[in-house]
Amino acid sequence: MVAGLALALLGGQPGKVGGQAADTSERGHPVGEAPKTGKPQVPAGYFLFPVAPGKPGLLAGSMGELRPNHFHGGLDIKTGGGVNQPVYASADGYISRLKQSSFGYGNVLYITHPNGLTTVYGHLNEFRGPVAAELLRRQYEKQSYEVELFLPKDQYPVKRGEVVALSGNTGGSVGPHVHWEVRDAQDRQYNPLQWGGFAEIQDHVAPTLQAFALEPLSIDARVQRVFAKAVFVPKVTPGPGKPMSWADTISCFGPVGLLVQGFDRFDNVWNRNGIQRVTMKVNGQPFYQHVIDAVPFPTGTRQVSNFVDFLYQQTQGRTLQKLWVDEGNDLPMYTTGPSKGRLTVEAGKVYNIDLTLADSYNNQTPVHLVLRGERPAYFKTRAAAVKKPVLRFEVTRNLLKAVATDPSPDSVGGNLVLVRGNRHLEIRPSYTQNGENVYLYDLRAGLPDSLRFGRITKKFDRQVMIPAGKETSYSTAHLNLLFGPETLFDNLYLSTAYRPEATGSGFWTVGSPLQPLYKTATLTLKPARAPADPARTAIYTATPKGGKAYLGGKWDDQGQITAPIRQFGSFRILTDTVAPKGSLISRAGGQLLFRVGDDLSGLAGYRLLIGGKFRLLRLEHKNSTLFTVAKDTLGPRLHGPAELRLTDQAGNERVIPLSL
Repeated sequence: MVAGLALALLGGQPGKVGGQAADTSERGHPVGEAPKTGKPQVPAGYFLFPVAPGKPGLLAGSMGELRPNHFHGGLDIKTGGGVNQPVYASADGYISRLKQSSFGYGNVLYITHPNGLTTVYGHLNEFRGPVAAELLRRQYEKQSYEVELFLPKDQYPVKRGEVVALSGNTGGSVGPHVHWEVRDAQDRQYNPLQWGGFAEIQDHVAPTLQAFALEPLSIDARVQRVFAKAVFVPKVTPGPGKPMSWADTISCFGPVGLLVQGFDRFDNVWNRNGIQRVTMKVNGQPFYQHVIDAVPFPTGTRQVSNFVDFLYQQTQGRTLQKLWVDEGNDLPMYTTGPSKGRLTVEAGKVYNIDLTLADSYNNQTPVHLVLRGERPAYFKTRAAAVKKPVLRFEVTRNLLKAVATDPSPDSVGGNLVLVRGNRHLEIRPSYTQNGENVYLYDLRAGLPDSLRFGRITKKFDRQVMIPAGKETSYSTAHLNLLFGPETLFDNLYLSTAYRPEATGSGFWTVGSPLQPLYKTATLTLKPARAPADPARTAIYTATPKGGKAYLGGKWDDQGQITAPIRQFGSFRILTDTVAPKGSLISRAGGQLLFRVGDDLSGLAGYRLLIGGKFRLLRLEHKNSTLFTVAKDTLGPRLHGPAELRLTDQAGNERVIPLSL
């Protein structure tokens, strides 16, 4: 079956099935190898280690470590499980920025240095020096704890080794530590360990390979004769410096990609860190390398969902790093040839693959495997037991992979029928494995309405192909989606669904959360009836178990609500009419501690007024508390009549009277 024949039979207009997809821009999406940026020249010893310099230190996280939705952008330095450890300026410079927040980096400070680089110190408990007084003054000026200041050059100079803050556990931190980064003027995040000179951190431990995998990357490609990812898990790991050789030759054909799973450790710690560098040679010649020493911030960090096999990670729990530059990947960390790391295996040829996994201290783990080219051919193996009738399918890249079985004697090796309107296309199986026929079809030739095998018919639930790299809109009677030129990593075969509810709202399903987005899409929901109270009504993400998370949105005069989304999934429109709750739970040390919460949209604002005057409160969202601080020299005394005002995302307010 060739793509041209499918175009003739199925209509050949991907993007026009089940809705209207309109291309409104021709701007391209960057694909493949991005331009390299010059690495800053920093002499060893230029930066002082910012926590307990000169003493043995430990890291909880390394630069480039793979997190669920981002690359880790610096070093996480352990502080002995406690807070309020001195944090030192790593070099001469001036404080250029600082921010206090209950999310993300928490309390964070930026120092810009004469060489143009900036060091970043995150999750702090408090700032030290004259800048702390300036921050407090600005907070009272704005009557808000969450303040971000951009400061003029040289207004707050600091010297190398000066204490600029105390360590903490603020923001998104899950334990006490200092997050430390080095950035350039374009906000690229650099690995501080690449410049050496930190005797505080010792590493004599080579990375550990947990598994490697091979994946076919085209409709004609195969790994071990089939179109499926093959994962290989070493049963015995050789000692340090000794190569891991896979004993069996692995048969492949066509364009294939390698993937690896592994971790690294520093001396004297058991937490698992990221692998800094992976190099591949084919038959002794350099073929591919990535080095995670520089990541663009903030958008580049989200490329982690394309750097790894996101679907396999979410469904199988194994994080496999791709050793090729996939579509939509614009990270500047690769050295490859024109193939971008995709290896084309030819029939009858042998390929010796040598991988090297290395960390920032150049501890190395070598891996050797051998591939043999084997041309694909139809084969048939029967199942040991009679299988029940089944027809299932999946979409990977631009390909439909369907698996069908029927216990009737003539079904093994039978054809699959793709149906679109009154058109029918029969597809022969590529192979029959364990009694299951496997069919492959390139969806760029046109989307079917349904699949039919023997007595079984299954609806094809993908309504439209959304092309990557273009601004594209898609509409149905119940929703509208707008994709920017950088929303998608690769072409998307989109499914949407709507289930009405008695309230007049409904339950929208848009794509799958197993399909990552690079940048936001814009979602517009069209409920059957406009809400009675639109000001308190918003879009919420919904989970199968009934969970809800506030997304927000803006209503228009047509009764539709629009919000940006970073992830596909299910959505509802809900009205929040219940104000937040709060209670005073402690007055220890002469300070106030409140427990706060909201049952739906979430806390948006808080104010403590004592005798009508504003008093600063800190929010710690991790444990849902608000508290005053003893070093507040500008606010009123904690005495007399007072009130705590809490506001949620929907605008509901609760006023809690207090007698202090």
